Amino acid sequence: MLSKESAYEIAKRNRHDYHLSEIIRQRAWIEIHAEALIHNVKEIKRLLLPKTSLMAVVKADAYGHGAIKVAQIALQAGANSLATATLTEGIELREAGITAPILILGAINTPKEIAVIARWQLQPTLCNPQQALVFSDTLSQLEESLPVHLKLDTGMSRLGTPWHQAREFVGLVSGLPYLKIASLYSHLATADNPDTEVMQKQHQRFEKVISQLKTHLFKLPPLHLANSAATLINPNLHYDLVRVGLALYGLYPAPHLRLITTLKPVLQVKAKITQVKTIPPGTGVSYGYQFVSDRPMSIAVVGIGYADGVPRNLSNRLEVLIRGKRVRQIGAITMDQLMLDVSSITDIQVGEIVTLIGKDRTEEITADDWANALGTISWEILCGFKYRLPRILIDS
Repeated sequence: MLSKESAYEIAKRNRHDYHLSEIIRQRAWIEIHAEALIHNVKEIKRLLLPKTSLMAVVKADAYGHGAIKVAQIALQAGANSLATATLTEGIELREAGITAPILILGAINTPKEIAVIARWQLQPTLCNPQQALVFSDTLSQLEESLPVHLKLDTGMSRLGTPWHQAREFVGLVSGLPYLKIASLYSHLATADNPDTEVMQKQHQRFEKVISQLKTHLFKLPPLHLANSAATLINPNLHYDLVRVGLALYGLYPAPHLRLITTLKPVLQVKAKITQVKTIPPGTGVSYGYQFVSDRPMSIAVVGIGYADGVPRNLSNRLEVLIRGKRVRQIGAITMDQLMLDVSSITDIQVGEIVTLIGKDRTEEITADDWANALGTISWEILCGFKYRLPRILIDS
């Protein structure tokens, strides 16, 4: 028997519990395919230099896949460490019992945050000398030592100390008590672009920093530069570790990278038909009557909408899969529901499964398909799926 707690509350409370009651599948859900994730980890590791380790980027709830379970599977499959964007994301992994090194990619600035980082043994990114001094002072008061990762700006113009000030930055942090340099890294702005000029310039700047540090007799810490695209395209960018996000989840940062290795999408989005009806010609469908039938039509209502992460701007452009066939969505996508033209499918039934992203028989719809239709990137699509869609682990 289901308790008085609503299905939504159960899904929210247990959003990382992949063995939810079947009742949760009555509306809409996300399937996470463990075999695909393991395959991707192994494919990525196959490309790496022998000395290079894999950091699995699990920020933004593992790009919408569920950070705890993804982190556990990725580590078991061969990842060596993890990266999150925020302090709370790192704490969530620690609370789940994950002991692997966790790099916080975002900036941490206040003594209170620093104390929390030390409490949970997370590894912060230091972006400038001022931040390093605050860390050292706070940790001195706590009498706690902490591994820190130094971020250089080689051309992204985001976080990090300017690359030409790297020697002074490394020298300062090396002399501060309670700080141990765990790595020196930067981030590439255009690694997914077939034109590699900017990436090569950033790489050259990173190499100049390394040469300067060697000249001044600094002991080099572990180095990392490559994101997913750089990991796939050029072993010379691998250094001591690579930070892989999108490729881990089976998507390519750019079409030309598909030739390098075979990745498998980890995520599938599914929902169920909740009502079927027939409408006559001239009938408006959904808010604003963006669609009006030009013939008698069989339409199906599906229990998923923009509050779940299906963009409203896909209205009247979206296709889904039913019984391995492509079916078009009609009318405005609403907060919790959308409508389909199912006139081409005989004897359609309430309760039938609709695949919005994923494979059904020989047909497949991907996050890239949605992104291309919207003029955006697959990262945004994946991160848009909300917590009220339970993540269900598929082991095989």
